[in-house]
Amino acid sequence: MSTATSTAASTATSTASTAAGGTPRHATAEADNLAVASFLLGLPGLLLFNLVLGPLAIVLGTLALVRGTRRRGRAVLGLLLGVSALAILAVTTFGGHGVLWQFGD
Repeated sequence: MSTATSTAASTATSTASTAAGGTPRHATAEADNLAVASFLLGLPGLLLFNLVLGPLAIVLGTLALVRGTRRRGRAVLGLLLGVSALAILAVTTFGGHGVLWQFGD
């Protein structure tokens, strides 16, 4: 009887701690979503809104890697796309002497 009671108590405790802190599967799925979001924001960030989408892709890719995503390649790719977006912004800004848009002459 004692063994059955302790087994039931340990099962209840592990179920309660899992429910309170979230399941590992849920945390991994959230990290996977961050990796996909990083990639999807980094890709258009190469052409549009470099200043906003680049850093977002970097932050989301880093968070996905820290949280242990199963889609590690996609997180790294999003991270690299974010860095590339900022590099393109820097090159176009310095290449145009600080002027990105010129109207008229």
